[in-house]
Amino acid sequence: MSTPADRFAPTSEAEVTRLIQENPLAWVVTMPGGDFRATALPLRPIVVGEDLTVSAFQGHFARSNDHVSMLREHPRALLLFMGVNGYVSPSCMHDRTQAPTWNYASAQFLVDIEFIDDVAGRDAVLQDLVNAMETGRDAWSPAEMGARYAMLANRIVAFRANIVQRRVKLKLGQDERDDVFADICTAMDARNPALGTWMRRANIHRTVR
Repeated sequence: MSTPADRFAPTSEAEVTRLIQENPLAWVVTMPGGDFRATALPLRPIVVGEDLTVSAFQGHFARSNDHVSMLREHPRALLLFMGVNGYVSPSCMHDRTQAPTWNYASAQFLVDIEFIDDVAGRDAVLQDLVNAMETGRDAWSPAEMGARYAMLANRIVAFRANIVQRRVKLKLGQDERDDVFADICTAMDARNPALGTWMRRANIHRTVR
């Protein structure tokens, strides 16, 4: 018998990677000795293997952020990603005895932060982020910044976040009856299409989609 945790587990490693790529902004949270810090940063997954497993992340902090000195001393951090999500109202269902709920895709990663202090490594992290974020837009390169690139790049510090533990939860209607699931998907198609798409991918076993 499957547990609730199993029921809401991702159907593949590729879905975890997709979650990160579609929702790259994460909270980087630390609390050594009760002195907490939380910084929102866009992060890029480092993906390995044919199954597209996320093995680590890379990103950058502003050097002026006091979170940097804290992480140099205490490198353990928690990364929190919130993906597609939305309220589900019983008003969209034929069976109106159902309860309201909230569907969502989320991921938590316990990591150790390793700072990248060499210029070549920093520039590689920045270029990877630009390449990912500029995909599908008019072509732009950091070279167009001229001398401003070096000036601004010197104000940041890049890092690699090595995964220690992870918890991924895709609460996307897997526990709903087929008729209720179908009603929710129809409603999401009109109000929150991205959520409807994620729900269908998380329920590929259903005959009713």
